[in-house]
Amino acid sequence: MPNFNFDKEISLVIAGEAGQGIDTITQVVAETIKKNGFNVFYTKEYMSRIKGGCNSSTIIISNDRVCAYKENPDFIFAISKDAIKHLEDRISYSTIIIYEYDDPESIEKFGNKIKIDFSSISKELGGDIYQNTLISGIITGILNIDLTTLESNIKQIFSEKNEEVIEKNLQASIKGYEIGKNLVKEKNISVSIKKNNSVKNEILINGNDSAALGCIAGGVDFISSYPMSPSTGILTFLAKHSSEFNILVEQAEDEIAAINMGLGAWYAGSRAMTTTSGGGFALMCEAVSLSGMTEIPMVIYLGQRPGPATGLPTRTEQSDLNLVLYAGHGEFPRIILTPGNLEDNFYLAQKAFNLADKFQVPVFILSDQYLADSCYNTKAFNIENTELIEYIEETPSDYKRYKLTKNGISPRGIPNWGEGLVIVDSDEHDETGHITEDFDIRTKMVNKRMTKLNLIIDEAILPDFLGDKNTKILIIGWGSTYQAIKEALKEINNPEIGFLYFKQVYPLNKKVLDYFKNIQKIICVENNYTGQFANLLKLELNITVDERILKYNGLTFSVEELILKINEVIK
Repeated sequence: MPNFNFDKEISLVIAGEAGQGIDTITQVVAETIKKNGFNVFYTKEYMSRIKGGCNSSTIIISNDRVCAYKENPDFIFAISKDAIKHLEDRISYSTIIIYEYDDPESIEKFGNKIKIDFSSISKELGGDIYQNTLISGIITGILNIDLTTLESNIKQIFSEKNEEVIEKNLQASIKGYEIGKNLVKEKNISVSIKKNNSVKNEILINGNDSAALGCIAGGVDFISSYPMSPSTGILTFLAKHSSEFNILVEQAEDEIAAINMGLGAWYAGSRAMTTTSGGGFALMCEAVSLSGMTEIPMVIYLGQRPGPATGLPTRTEQSDLNLVLYAGHGEFPRIILTPGNLEDNFYLAQKAFNLADKFQVPVFILSDQYLADSCYNTKAFNIENTELIEYIEETPSDYKRYKLTKNGISPRGIPNWGEGLVIVDSDEHDETGHITEDFDIRTKMVNKRMTKLNLIIDEAILPDFLGDKNTKILIIGWGSTYQAIKEALKEINNPEIGFLYFKQVYPLNKKVLDYFKNIQKIICVENNYTGQFANLLKLELNITVDERILKYNGLTFSVEELILKINEVIK
C-alpha cells in the first residue's frame, strides 16, 4: 500500500445495513471533529426500510469550510457484506477500504483494503451494541482527533444511560482509537488538516433544523402536519421545543386536515405552517385554493423527493416546482422560496411568515431530501438580521374584510380584536365577506387579488450572482444545487463563467433580466427531467436556456460530476 497524505481535505463513507447505527457513528464522529476545530460536512443516502438494505453517510473534513457533496471518498468503512458492492461506482484507485466481511466478488478488484473484524472485537467488549462506538474510535484515531474530545462526546451522548453502559462505550471508543492510530503507522497514512479554533464555537446543524429555527424566528406558534419524509424533521424539532417557544403542535390525521387547521389558526391570529412532501401536498391543493380565495396566509414547507406516487421516498429531486406553481384551481398569487444552503434555510423560513402575513397569500418553502439531511458547521444565525412584522389590524365597526384597495391588500382583522365582524367564505364574496354571484363584483375581486402580484414581483428576492464583469457563460441554479455548483466553478476557475443562484423562483423580479445582458451561453442545472425552472424562465421572462444539465436518479449532483458536465457543455 502506498503512502497516503491528506493535508487539505479528507472524505470518508460509512456504509452498512439500516439498523446498524450508521447515523450514530456519523453524528459521533462529526460532533467530535467539529469540537476539535475542524470544518466538517456530512450527508446521507438511505433506503426506504427500517432494517436491511444498504445505507451510507459521507463525511468530509477540510481546511476550508465545506458544504457540498463529493462522490469519490478517501476511505470507506464497510460494515455489512453488501456495502462495497453498493458503493462500487464511487471507489477510485486511491480509496482505502476498511471492511469486515469477505465478499471476493466485490473486494478482490480493489487494491487498498484493510480487513478488521469489527464483530469479534465488539463481542470482546461486551456485545455487537458497541460496534458503533468502536468504529467511531477507529475513524477518530485515523483522523488524529484528540481522544479526550471523543470521550467527552461519548459521555454526553450516553448520559441518560447507566454507568456500566457509559463505561463500556468509552472502552469501545478507546479500543477503536488505538486501532486507528496503529493503522496510521502501519499503512503510511498522514493526516495533517489544519485546525481553526473559531470552528469550535460554530453550530453543527442540518437543513431541517436550520429551517425550523427560521420558522421560530418568524414567529410560528402553530404547526399541523402529517409526518412525511423528508420534512418530518421540522415537525419533530418544533415539537421538541414547543414548550420553550410556546408552539402548539398537532400531528393531524391526514394532510387535508393539516393545512386546513393551519388556515384556521391564521384566521384566528396565529402564525401557522404545515410540512409535507409532494405526495402529501397533492392532498392539500384544494386548501391552497381556499387560502387564495379567503386571502388567509399560509406557510407550506415542502421537502421534495422523487415521484410520481411514492416514487423513491427517501431520495432527492427538484421535480415539484410545477406542482407548487400551479397547485389549486383558479388564479391567485403565491410565493415560492428555494433555499440552497443552511443560512438561507433559516433566513428565508423566517421571511416566509412576514411575506405570507403582508400579502395574505400562500408561501412555499421548497426544499428537498438532500438539503434537509445535509449538515455542516456554520456561524450561529444572527437573529438581529431578522424582523418579525405583523400586519393584523384592529377592526372598526364598519370593517370590511375584503375592502377594495388600490394595491389589492385589504386590512386583515381577526375575531374579537375590535368591533368589526370578520367574515370569510370560500365562495366569491363582496367586500364584507358575504357570498355573491354578482359578475361585476366577481371581476373586481379577481382584479384585487391579482393586483397583489405586482407588489410581490417588485419585492421579489433577487438571485445571488457569483462572478465578474467578464462573464460570458452563465450557470443558473436554484435550491440545493447551489453548493455543488459553487464548489465546481471554484475548481474549474474560469473567469468567463458566472453563477446565478435563485432563492426565490416565483414570482420573478423583472430586474433579473439585467443579469443576462451580454451573456453568450446560459446553462441551467436542475435535479429533474424537464428542466422545470428553465421552462419557467422562458415563460415568465422570455429567457432561453441554451444547455440543461439534468439529473433525476434520486441522487444529488456531486462536485466532481458537475465539473465534468459543465466542462462538456462549455466546449
